[in-house]
Amino acid sequence: MAFNITSGPTATAQKVVLYGVEGIGKSTFASQFPNAVFIYIEGSTSNMDVMRMPSPRSWQMIMDEVEDVKQRQICQTLIIDSGDWAERKCKEHLAVLGKWTDSTNDYGAKYVSLEKEFGQLVNKLSDVVEVGINVVVTAHAKLKKKEEPDQMGAYDRYQLKMEDKTGAMLKEWADMVLFANYETTIVTDSKTNSKKATGGQRVMFAAHHPGWDAKNRHNLPDKLPLEFGAIAHVFQTQVAPPVQAQTHPPVEQPQQEQVTAAATVETPQENNFGREPNIIDPAIPKELAQLMSVNEVTEEEIRRLVAEKGFRPYEMPVKDYPDDLIQGGLVAQWDKIFTEIKAKRAY
Repeated sequence: MAFNITSGPTATAQKVVLYGVEGIGKSTFASQFPNAVFIYIEGSTSNMDVMRMPSPRSWQMIMDEVEDVKQRQICQTLIIDSGDWAERKCKEHLAVLGKWTDSTNDYGAKYVSLEKEFGQLVNKLSDVVEVGINVVVTAHAKLKKKEEPDQMGAYDRYQLKMEDKTGAMLKEWADMVLFANYETTIVTDSKTNSKKATGGQRVMFAAHHPGWDAKNRHNLPDKLPLEFGAIAHVFQTQVAPPVQAQTHPPVEQPQQEQVTAAATVETPQENNFGREPNIIDPAIPKELAQLMSVNEVTEEEIRRLVAEKGFRPYEMPVKDYPDDLIQGGLVAQWDKIFTEIKAKRAY
């Protein structure tokens, strides 16, 4: 059997694990993902204006709700809030079956059972991603002592507040593992030699560090503000369909047919609403520049829309817009912005 070969990146839904210290705002951050629906196991969204499914009372109900999202495709993003509370439900389920006990004779058998059962949920979440729905799993963080064979002593590091096997499974499954924490700077007084902590900004880390687990497959900076706008471009990028390699030589068409086809090809100007080739100022922040490039939006269109809304004068270059306008107003709400721009092109 001959198989077709494809090349180039493919646009897929994203698998995200977001974990962090208590009260950092994980659920609030997750709620900013496109058209999000929560399976809220720990009840942390009770005071938030979000779409949610019934709070699952059992492990089987979690599995059924995930399957329902897959079948009905009712959202663009499914939030599991949280992964460690889902693990608790899994343990309760196994305890009823007699597979999660405190017996000293099981030699780790209960952890093997937990890994196998929790893996069923991970597989279902993968099925959800395959139908084009993003999946975000939130989790709490815990500090654990870490010892390296080639190092002297040990140190504390943050990791998922889950059992080792299930935590490792979730991290391997994800496209992005983001760690959220407060950034604190210790300042020493040169006169009194006393120290004090300053800062406290909420940030997230997207790359591995001795002090925490993190990763990403999108060349994100190692540290970003804990705002959805910082990663919104990952979920807005439209990737062209993969190019299929030819397995047979092309068949030559009659000369007249080729001429007819050539006569009907539109010029780039006609395809692009009569506008000039889009040249984007390199000083415009990367996230916004990528969205403009992919969607062929010009700086003049951005400036006109922003001026009409009264946010900034038309004469102000986009590169001079404040960060909150770019990240929170343009990048985070790009779907709405682009829809308005396309509507203006139609006139």
